[in-house]
Amino acid sequence: MTPCGEILAAEIRAHGSIPFSRFMEVALYHPLCGYYVAPRDPFGKDGDFYTASQVQPVFGRLIACALRQCRAAMAEPAGFTVVEWGAGRGEMAAGLSEFTYFGVDFARGGAPLQFEGVVFSNELFDALPVDVARIRGGVACGMNVGLEDDRFVWRESGPLAPEWREYAASLLPHYREEAEIWLELPVRLGRTLSAMCAPLTRGSVIAIDYGYTARELVRFPRGTLMSYRRHAAIEDVLLEPGLQDITAHVPFTYLEEAARAEGLQTGPLETLAQFLLRAGEADQFASALAADTEPESLRLRLQLKSLLFGMGETFRVVTLRKEGLL
Repeated sequence: MTPCGEILAAEIRAHGSIPFSRFMEVALYHPLCGYYVAPRDPFGKDGDFYTASQVQPVFGRLIACALRQCRAAMAEPAGFTVVEWGAGRGEMAAGLSEFTYFGVDFARGGAPLQFEGVVFSNELFDALPVDVARIRGGVACGMNVGLEDDRFVWRESGPLAPEWREYAASLLPHYREEAEIWLELPVRLGRTLSAMCAPLTRGSVIAIDYGYTARELVRFPRGTLMSYRRHAAIEDVLLEPGLQDITAHVPFTYLEEAARAEGLQTGPLETLAQFLLRAGEADQFASALAADTEPESLRLRLQLKSLLFGMGETFRVVTLRKEGLL
């Protein structure tokens, strides 16, 4: 059993089955053995997956273009600040060096107490711990993680709390008739969004991620939880905690509702390709593709192609604005 597995197994033996959010939190973020603190780099060719942040420098340059447009829309405030929430290894820092920049991650960094500007995140919400519900005959129950012969298994935990029972009921009409439905409950999303926007006095929250709207749930009757290891998808998210990534698609409809509850205004949900095309159109991508040599120019053009026609159609961007900046 993995070191994270040993920690989780001891907790289950002592107290009984645990919510999946607890399992996911330990598996990904335990300070000694969690997936994101392991010595092996999970990103890139030799890791488990790619993110847009690895497509550098073009991605950083285009995000910088988008942020300049945000600053101009705010009438160029002198204290314009960019806070990247979920900064990871800090790959965006170089591309955003023209701005007052803060990188916040689960183990380090912090935002200023108050600022005007933009809170930016890339694949943050899909990595937040979630709970899990199973719906049969229109009745939802929670699904915890238990232990059987030193294997982690799903265990029913009883009725959902009222908030999540209402959430599950509101989504049922979006499914076809299914004998059984599995659904992730975004139990950390609201508080994370609140922490992100609390110090923002004026400006925008720009979040890039993959996910679904409520109307698109028909595609996911078995839920969206998935693990990744060596660029291969693994359906059993309970295997070897700490050694594989765990993600859940972002429920964009719920995210937008949580944003409105925080007093934010929601813009259109768009693809990453649409967002980047708008960012680059002002100078016809000249700044994103600036290069000193032809080989470097070719490399940058290939990066742009990957962003627009690969990741660009998979990922979406939601822009949330404070103080009516629409």
